[in-house]
Amino acid sequence: MYDLAVINGKVWIDQAFHRMNIYVLGGKIACLSASRFEATEIINATNEYIIPGIIDPHVHFALGTKERQSKDNFMTGSTAGAFGGVTTIIDFLDPAQNIDELNTNYQRRVEEAKNCVVDYKFHATMRQPNQSLEDFVFRMEQLNLTSLKIFTTYSDSHRRTDDDAIKTLLKLTTYHPFILIGHLESDQLIDLNPDLPYQLLPLSRPLIAETEEAMKIAGFVKETGGTFYMVHLTSGETIEKLKANYPDLINRKFMIESCPHYFVFTEESLNKSDGYLYTMAPPLRTKNDQVKLKDNIDYINTIGTDHCSYNIALKHRTLLNQIPLGIGGIEHSFSVMHTLFGDKIIDKMTKNVAEIYQLPSKGFIKVGMDADFAFYEVGAPFTIRSSHSAADNDIYLGMRVTTKVVRTVLRGKIIVQNGRFLGSLGMLLKGVDYLG
Repeated sequence: MYDLAVINGKVWIDQAFHRMNIYVLGGKIACLSASRFEATEIINATNEYIIPGIIDPHVHFALGTKERQSKDNFMTGSTAGAFGGVTTIIDFLDPAQNIDELNTNYQRRVEEAKNCVVDYKFHATMRQPNQSLEDFVFRMEQLNLTSLKIFTTYSDSHRRTDDDAIKTLLKLTTYHPFILIGHLESDQLIDLNPDLPYQLLPLSRPLIAETEEAMKIAGFVKETGGTFYMVHLTSGETIEKLKANYPDLINRKFMIESCPHYFVFTEESLNKSDGYLYTMAPPLRTKNDQVKLKDNIDYINTIGTDHCSYNIALKHRTLLNQIPLGIGGIEHSFSVMHTLFGDKIIDKMTKNVAEIYQLPSKGFIKVGMDADFAFYEVGAPFTIRSSHSAADNDIYLGMRVTTKVVRTVLRGKIIVQNGRFLGSLGMLLKGVDYLG
């Protein structure tokens, strides 16, 4: 007797849909078969597509100080994600200079995430390191942290990591089991003039700052033989230059994440009456940049939302330096991206993330994997009208999409169905130790 049977659905296996039944036992996928077997609970998924649970590799829950903290904490942010088929998130530790700070930041974040309703993991984050980089990486391994984020900007807040340290970290990726990830903008090309209105955000953080820094880091990757993952790429211009100059690295040693908002909004949104709600870093780009981004979707490995929601009262300011940069989006990411790109987006939000970030029981529908599933329907265009974020705004409301997530299952338990959250408790994932 199985715990759960999912019958009559179209199941995503090996980049195609197959009419197949899924049987779950003890939170794991126990059998895939066309036959019918007994189960305690049955989901009849006729007319529904079933894919692995979405993995969002880039969220910021409970970020910032008390006065300017992002609105979604781990419980509310992950609940919103669950409504969008998300079953795993990867958040960030606060930036650390050394092992002592890394330990402290890890313990604090684990405590903050205890009420996360989906499974979760963390990226380590570095700032101006003042200790042996290899010792830092060794401690990451002991904490089961398989990724390390660096910034090439934000020197004003002491978060920037210099080029020599980046090269050393890239060399360390060649013989330690972690990936180096980074926010790439040239610090020297960013204008922090306190008198800039928010409408000039694209001039404050111009595209060239992203493109030049991406090219530089790609050169470091080639020089060191390391592996790098660029977060929140904004423009097809950057990809096209990487393709032209480093074709041997793209999708191999230099991997790329982008975010849904760069595919659906442009810098023109900043000129709307509520344009302050469209402020994030890096910023939205021109329509032409966006077209190039869509044209190069095949060169983007993963989709992360960079979810960092704020209430209107915090963002409704005139000057750029008064506004916390960030938007929400975790709930609608799959619906929006699947509407745009169809089935080619599925692996970028499941399998690819699991492989890059060493989540051995996630990202695939096959026997032995966690029974994490997102169920969706595709039909006539409809308007997004609901948001489960704790923030009082959602820039995706009113958007027309054709893909609708209708049910989410985490480790064999239905956690969202019929527009209701049914309750769940996520689990801290610990890399390869988690398998089995």
